[in-house]
Amino acid sequence: MRIWLLSLLLLPAACLAATHTRVLQAGDTRLRVEIVDVGDPARLRMLQRWIEEAADAAKTRSGRFPLRNAYVRIQQTDSDDDSPVPWGQTRRRGEAGVLLYVRRDASYEQLRADWTAVHELSHLFHPYLGDNGRWLAEGLASYYQNVARARAGMLGEEEAWRRLDAGFRRGQAASTGARLDAMGRGRGGTMRVYWAGAAYWLEVDLALRRDSGTTLDTILDRYAECCLRGTDSVMPQDFAAALDNLAGDDTFSALYRRYAAMRGFPSLADAYAQLGISRNGDGLAFSGNAKARQLRDAIMAPRQQSSSTRWAAPASSPSRP
Repeated sequence: MRIWLLSLLLLPAACLAATHTRVLQAGDTRLRVEIVDVGDPARLRMLQRWIEEAADAAKTRSGRFPLRNAYVRIQQTDSDDDSPVPWGQTRRRGEAGVLLYVRRDASYEQLRADWTAVHELSHLFHPYLGDNGRWLAEGLASYYQNVARARAGMLGEEEAWRRLDAGFRRGQAASTGARLDAMGRGRGGTMRVYWAGAAYWLEVDLALRRDSGTTLDTILDRYAECCLRGTDSVMPQDFAAALDNLAGDDTFSALYRRYAAMRGFPSLADAYAQLGISRNGDGLAFSGNAKARQLRDAIMAPRQQSSSTRWAAPASSPSRP
């Protein structure tokens, strides 16, 4: 009995708290949503509404979630952090999923305006890429935290471009001189890792649209359908090669080799010229050129999904795992 009581006392608080579980379904894919220790029904419904919208934003082009089965676990926390979601993390042990710690007093409007949930859910588009591929992984999530939210109507299109540009400016200010693929976790230069990585995915997206008649969304969708396993560990160059195979050219690998060896921040001049974007002091100016405007809209404009997101099961009774 003493051993049992000691074990119980040593369990994390989240393991002892009531957990409300529901399942979101999009096409043939499912996302299990676990909300920990929320007794207020109105608060519970609000958190479910928020995560449903974030999950809907992070779907593939064909209207599925990237993985056939994954989970999101939401836990409330008391925090002095101004962010409504002070911490988020992608987990890949046994089952792929996302942990989100939400400030206990965060409103729906604050949560909806925050980028963390869409960023972490966007990590489900790729396998684990290791320290050398951290820039590739964080860059993809940083790119889509803005693109996906604009397409879902959570951000205005021009505001999404401004937020991307603000990230690029932070990355430029944080250049360290080290190779990008040597900047793993705990080695400094976080802003460069995230935003040089985002610049890579923007450049890939533009190159595919210009040269191959396809898009980054389409290729990631194909990868999710044929090859993605959320708990797999894949070398970053092998991930790029697999995407090339689906695209039918070497866009991903050629740019991967160039970016991985960079010791500074990439130039955005060509990308911004194609998009009709120019920097105006701390802000941006947008060209009225029809071709550039059409390209910006193709990336950021609100989308029409081919498959709706829905709750696949009624709210469960609270459980204590």
